[in-house]
Amino acid sequence: MSRSPLDVAAAPPGPISRTLIRLLMKEARITAVERLGRHARLLTLESEEFRGVDWQPGNKLQVAMGSAFVARTYTPLHWDADSGRTQLLGFSHGRGPGSAWLLGATVGDRCHVFGPRPALEPRRAGEACVLVGDETSIALAVALARHGAAPQQCLFEVDDAAGASTVLASLGLQAVELRARQQQDAHLPAMEARLCSLADAAATGFVLTGKAGTIQRLQRALKAHGVPSARIAAKLHWAPGRTGMD
Repeated sequence: MSRSPLDVAAAPPGPISRTLIRLLMKEARITAVERLGRHARLLTLESEEFRGVDWQPGNKLQVAMGSAFVARTYTPLHWDADSGRTQLLGFSHGRGPGSAWLLGATVGDRCHVFGPRPALEPRRAGEACVLVGDETSIALAVALARHGAAPQQCLFEVDDAAGASTVLASLGLQAVELRARQQQDAHLPAMEARLCSLADAAATGFVLTGKAGTIQRLQRALKAHGVPSARIAAKLHWAPGRTGMD
């Protein structure tokens, strides 16, 4: 799931946006909304256009925020191509259009989505992988676990450890270590040390997702520890002050 702290209002769709939505996007209806704490929501979306669609864990789905030019990206937890149903996990951050849509979502609301499309191939890092990320990475961990490819360990940096623990328990996700974010990224040296200790197993691969700065720093630490690039897969979800990342 992409994350943006910017307070940006979604513009109403103009004629070009409406045309793109009609031609490129699928219309879906929200059929369930589950609150998993103060900031997290689990949404179930259904659409006839979801039937027969090929999907793999790690694929992304982009949801239009009232315009084809303003969207937020999510990692579906699963995809039922027979019934035309999927689930999205979202966290609200700031007061942007993504947070407004997520917190205001109600059963019966309709939305337009683009995808699913490839975003990350977790198996590139190997069968025995460690998933590193943050709140935006929980959906990927659940998707992998539900489809027989659970990471052997997850390591997430989070704003609210208690809130994240509630979400993890609700989704039945295990083997997860949480690190509370600290000022000036003071928590990252401990994450680096933990990853390097896990890297000592020859077959261990690493899937790095989430905040751009964290991924880049941990990637450098792993390579300095001797982990080959072939055992590292990375996908940037967000960076402070930037929009449009997915």
